[in-house]
Amino acid sequence: MTIAPIRRDVVVKVPPARAFSAFTKDMVRWWPGYSIAANPFVAIEIEPREGGRWFERDADGAETPWGKVLTWDPPGRLVLAWQIDATFKHDPKVMTEVELTFTAQADGTTLVSFEHRKLERLGESAAIAAEQMRGGWVGILDGFAQYASSTAGEASAPQETAK
Repeated sequence: MTIAPIRRDVVVKVPPARAFSAFTKDMVRWWPGYSIAANPFVAIEIEPREGGRWFERDADGAETPWGKVLTWDPPGRLVLAWQIDATFKHDPKVMTEVELTFTAQADGTTLVSFEHRKLERLGESAAIAAEQMRGGWVGILDGFAQYASSTAGEASAPQETAK
């Protein structure tokens, strides 16, 4: 069984380096609150290197892994291993991939292209989980685009190109 990747493009009103930084360093500021831990997070970290961890941390310092960094190539490309199963629990044996590219546009904006792929690795419930994520990623990426654009002093809704 193959499940079509989730793809979405958003345009942010900052250069690629700032968009990459907003995604990787400021995630706690724009992530909508979806958590897989027992307690709400106060931080979301992506360690800035290949092999780095991707995790959330709660107020007591407990860390819950989300995955790891597969490719760290600022400011143009980021690939993360999403190690969250179909029930939205961390599972180190599961590894789908989240890839983002950050491409400068002639008008000074950045096209951020997103793909979440290899969803069939989620097992028997993969199709259901993929459909839930398909809707979830829309809001997540819109929140990111609004945050990244507002950091340039231009708080406005993101421009979108559906794939």
